[in-house]
Amino acid sequence: MWAMIVKEFRQLRRDRRTLAMMIVMPVVLLIVFGYAASFDVTTIPTVAAGPEAGQVAHLAGEPFHVVDTQPSQGRDWAEQQLRDGNAAVAVVTGSGRPQVLIDGSQLFTAKAAIAELSAAAAKAAVKGAAAGGQAGTGQASPPGGLAQPVVTVLYNPDLNTSDIMIPGLAGVVLVFVGTIITSLGVVRERQSGTLEQLAVMPLKPRDVFLGKIVPYFAVAALDLAIVVGVGVGLFGVPFRGSLAVFALGALLFLFVTLGIGVLISSVSENQGQAIQLAFMVTLPQVLLSGLIFPLSSIAVGVRWISYLLPLTYFNEISRGVMLRAEPLSSLWQPFVFLALLGAIVFTLASLRFRAFLAPAAPRGGAGSARGAQKVASAAGAPSRSAG
Repeated sequence: MWAMIVKEFRQLRRDRRTLAMMIVMPVVLLIVFGYAASFDVTTIPTVAAGPEAGQVAHLAGEPFHVVDTQPSQGRDWAEQQLRDGNAAVAVVTGSGRPQVLIDGSQLFTAKAAIAELSAAAAKAAVKGAAAGGQAGTGQASPPGGLAQPVVTVLYNPDLNTSDIMIPGLAGVVLVFVGTIITSLGVVRERQSGTLEQLAVMPLKPRDVFLGKIVPYFAVAALDLAIVVGVGVGLFGVPFRGSLAVFALGALLFLFVTLGIGVLISSVSENQGQAIQLAFMVTLPQVLLSGLIFPLSSIAVGVRWISYLLPLTYFNEISRGVMLRAEPLSSLWQPFVFLALLGAIVFTLASLRFRAFLAPAAPRGGAGSARGAQKVASAAGAPSRSAG
C-alpha cells in the first residue's frame, strides 16, 4: 500500500495542471470571489428633471449619486434615462409632489433605493411630528422644501427575482453548451484516434472547424429558445423588446462561447483537462458577470475582470431587451464589445485549431508514407472483409 501511495504522489507531481487546479485555483477563487460576493449597494446613479432638479441634486445624499440634471425636461426624459441604463433612479419635479422612478430591472439597486427612501420618509415624519408638537401646529413640511415623493418602480414593479434571473440564465445555458460541451466534443477526436483521419481529408482546417461547431450552435440555439419560452410562459417573465435585437445579441455571444470551447479543446490533451479548463472559464462568468452580484458591489480591484467576460455584456443585452425594451441604438456598447471579443477569440481558436490538426498531418517522407499506408489500410479493410 505504501508503494501505491508513493507512486500516486509522484504521478500527481508530474501532472502540474491538476496540481495547480487543486492548490492554486482554490486560493485564487477565494480571493477573487471574496471581494466579489457582495449584495451591498454603495452608489445609486440618479438623474433629476424638472424645475427643482438643482435642488434635488443639492439635497440628495448617499447612496444617491446625481449624474445628470435637466431642469427643462420631464418624465419622458427620465424614463428614457432609466431605459437606456444611464441611471437607476430618476426624480421628476414640477407641479405637485415629486415623482421618483426606480429601475426594477436592477433588483438589488432598486431594493436599496426603496429602503433609503423609506428610511428618509420615516425620519421626515418623525421630525415633522416633533416639530408640530412643539409648535402646536399641524404637520411640518419636509426639510428642503420638497414634499414627500411618489415612488414608482418600472420594468419590474413587483421586484420579482425570476424576471432578473431568467434572462441571465439564458446566457448561462449558452456558456454551458458553447464552452463545456463544445470543448469535450472537439477533444474527443484526439482521444478516439480520428484526428489523423481529419488531417488527411481533402478539407481545409476552416471547414473542419466550422463542421465541428455548427451542430453545437444549433443545439445551443434550441436550448436558448426553450429557456426563454419557459421563462415567458411558465414564470411570466416579460419580453417587451425586439426579438431581432435579442437574437443578434445571442448570436454574437454564442459566437464567442463556441470559440472559447474550441480554444480550450485545442490546448487539452484529454476530456478531463478540457473539463477543468472549461470550469475555470465558466465559474467566473457566473459569479462576476452581474448575474448574481451587482457589478457596482464588486471591488474595483476585481471588477475589471467582469469587463473581460462575454456573459457580462449578454446580461446587459438580454435584460435590456426583455425587461426595458431597449433598442439597438442604446445597446451599442455591449454589442461592440461582444463583437471584439468574438473576433479575438475566434482568431485565436482558428490558429490553435490549425496547430491542433498539423501534428497529425503527414509531413512527407517516411511519415507521409506511414500516414498514407495507415489511411489506405483503414479504407481497404472493409473491402477485404467483404471479399
